[in-house]
Amino acid sequence: MSAPDGGDRGDLLARVFLSRVLEPGDPAGGRWVRELGAATVARRLREGGPRLAGASDRRWAGLCARAARADPEQDLAQARAAGVRFVRPGDAEWPAQLDDLSDARPTGLWVRGAPSLRLWALRSVAVVGARACSGYGAHMAAMLAADLAERGWVVVSGGAYGVDGAAHRGALGSGGATVAVLACGVDRPYPRGHAELIHRIAQQGLVIGELPPGEHPTPSRFVVRNRVIAALTRGTVVVEAAYRSGSLVTARAARRLGRHTIGVPGPVTSSLSAGVHELLRGGAELVTDAAEVVELVGDMGELAPDRRGPVLPRDLLEADTRQVLAALPARGVVGAAEVARGARTTTDDAVARLYELRALGYAERQGEGWKLTRQAMNSIRPGREER
Repeated sequence: MSAPDGGDRGDLLARVFLSRVLEPGDPAGGRWVRELGAATVARRLREGGPRLAGASDRRWAGLCARAARADPEQDLAQARAAGVRFVRPGDAEWPAQLDDLSDARPTGLWVRGAPSLRLWALRSVAVVGARACSGYGAHMAAMLAADLAERGWVVVSGGAYGVDGAAHRGALGSGGATVAVLACGVDRPYPRGHAELIHRIAQQGLVIGELPPGEHPTPSRFVVRNRVIAALTRGTVVVEAAYRSGSLVTARAARRLGRHTIGVPGPVTSSLSAGVHELLRGGAELVTDAAEVVELVGDMGELAPDRRGPVLPRDLLEADTRQVLAALPARGVVGAAEVARGARTTTDDAVARLYELRALGYAERQGEGWKLTRQAMNSIRPGREER
C-alpha cells in the first residue's frame, strides 16, 4: 500500500478516518466531503465543534463519539497486515463509474486481492438473487456466471448464500474472474459459512467493501452495499427474487444509474421468481443465457445467436411448393384442381409441384388423385400443428 506524502497523505488518512465514522452511502456526509473536502470534514468531527449543516445535534454527537475512537493509522496497519489496500477517488485504481453515485459515493474502498479493481470493473456484470434460492436458481446463477467468465467478463456479487454464492462458484469453477462486495470489513468474511469461499475469491479475484477492518454487517449496510454493486457494473442480472428481496434493491439502483436491469424468468408458480417477473413487467430486459446478457452489456457486435427450432424437411422447400404440400389433406385422395385451389395457384403449377413432391418422397399419385406419403405424414405432421 502506497503512503503518499503531504496533503495527499492527509486526504488518505481523512478518508480512512471517515470510512470508520460515517455510515456507507450517507448523503449528508458525501455532501460535506464534496463541499469542504475530506480533510476538513475529518478535522471538524475530531474537534467536535459546531455541527455541520444537515446534522441534528443528536446525530452530530454520535458522529463525534465515533470520531474520538477512530484511528486511521491503526486501520491502515491492520489492513496492510491482512493484505488489504485502501483505494480512494483520484487513485489510478479507482473505478470512475462509482462517481455516478454522487453524494452517496463511497469515501473509499477497502480492497483485498491482487487484480486492478478499475480494470476489472470496466467489463463486469452483477449476478444477484435470493439467498434461499431454489435448485433452479442456483443452477442458472452458476451457469450464467461460468459462461460469462469464459467470455472474459468479471462476475460481481455480494458473497451471500444462495444465488450470490452460486454465481461466485460458477465463475471460479470456470477459472474466471469474480468480485465479492461485502457489507462488512473485508478481513472479516460474512456469512461465516462462506469464509472458505470468500478466501478463495480473495486469492483468485477481489473482495471489496466500504467498511474498515473488523467492522461487522448490519441489515442497513446490506441495503446500501447494493448500490456499489449496481454502480460498479455494466448491468445487474437478477436470477431469483421474491417481492421483498434485497436483490431488487440492486436492480432498482442499476436502473436509476442508467445501467442495464436484467431478469432471468422462472416458473410463474414460484414465489421466488415473483420479484423478477415484476421487474420484467416494469421494463427490465429478459435473458435466458450468458450470450443474451453479453448482447445487452457488451460492445457493438457482441450478439447472441439467433434462436430457432430444428430445420425440418419442409423448411428446405420453396414457399410455393410448401403451399402445395400444405394443401394435401391428412387423409384421402384429392385431385390436382382441388390442391390448386387450396394452394391458391393454377392447376398446371400445382401438378408440376406435386411431381416435385413425389420425387422427394412427400406425395404419391393414386389414380387421378394425389395423397401424402407415409414419410410425409411422419415427418411433416408436427409442422402442421405448429401452424
